[in-house]
Amino acid sequence: DIDASSRNSRFIEKSCNWIAGQFAIQNKQIIDFGCGPGLYATRLAQKGARVTGVDFSENSINHARNVAHKENLDINYVVADYLEFETHEQFDLITMIMCDFCALSPGQRSSLLAKFKKILKPDGALLMDVYALNRFDKIVESATYEKNQLFGFWSPHDYYTFVNTFKYEPEKLVLDKYTIFESGKAERVVYNWLQHFSVESLKTEFNQHGLQISQTVAGVAGGNFDPTGDEFAVIAGH
Repeated sequence: DIDASSRNSRFIEKSCNWIAGQFAIQNKQIIDFGCGPGLYATRLAQKGARVTGVDFSENSINHARNVAHKENLDINYVVADYLEFETHEQFDLITMIMCDFCALSPGQRSSLLAKFKKILKPDGALLMDVYALNRFDKIVESATYEKNQLFGFWSPHDYYTFVNTFKYEPEKLVLDKYTIFESGKAERVVYNWLQHFSVESLKTEFNQHGLQISQTVAGVAGGNFDPTGDEFAVIAGH
């Protein structure tokens, strides 16, 4: 899934156009959790929003700041783990895109939703996408072995990766376990957990923190909700 950390630019353009129209973002305060290199933040700022971007990767934020400087955009980028991030500001729109929410534990999701409740303006909106149960149903438990897996993602040097995929049926949870072997280095193990949701299960988590889902759409580029889709997006508020 090579689109895994940043969707293609055509989709991002479509998504930002939809967000701009859906939320009338001119002069609105937006915060993007997990903003990465600013692919959304840059475009939303170009459309007149006042944008804050939060990401734990200093490299990504440095790239985003360089782009903002070149484009003469006033974007507030913050290097922080968004689970630890604190602010006294409130926002008209909170975005969390690329199904980031699905990678969090139940406790982390609870903490984050409480934070969203606190920093969302009374008439503000939260936009988030998640993986659907259809995606979970299609995943097959497996064990694979590959040289330079993910096109050299794990290292610039040759390496070998064992990938084990496990499904936890009652929890609708998937674990991809990556064991990486590289000459002269200790083996590395990376665990990638992904929670999958129904609309109802997501509503339950939101409701526990006083957030109400008002609209369900196909994704962060809009479109009618597709019950057979691999993901969906929600708009929520107080």
